[in-house]
Amino acid sequence: MQFCDECGSMMHADGDEMICQSCGYREPKDQELAESFVSTEDQSDDDVIETEEDANFEGKPTADDVVCDECGHGEAWYTIKQTGAADEPPTRFFKCQKRKSVA
Repeated sequence: MQFCDECGSMMHADGDEMICQSCGYREPKDQELAESFVSTEDQSDDDVIETEEDANFEGKPTADDVVCDECGHGEAWYTIKQTGAADEPPTRFFKCQKRKSVA
């Protein structure tokens, strides 16, 4: 990641330049630094967790520190999803193992 010398915002690559989306400041891309950047295009999605209501939770991580509001059962499968900004903690979604419905 590279930050703008003018305003401190994160810069993005555009060809051979780094551009600040906030103030428009441009500078040539530092080739030595650019070689250490990671592109998200090459990342796999095999670690993505299903969070749809009808998703098959079987085999997903389990939690025994929650209680179902409807039946009182104390074990649930859970999934994790980033619902807010990246600097906020992710949200856990639970599915009661007894009722097999989202809690």
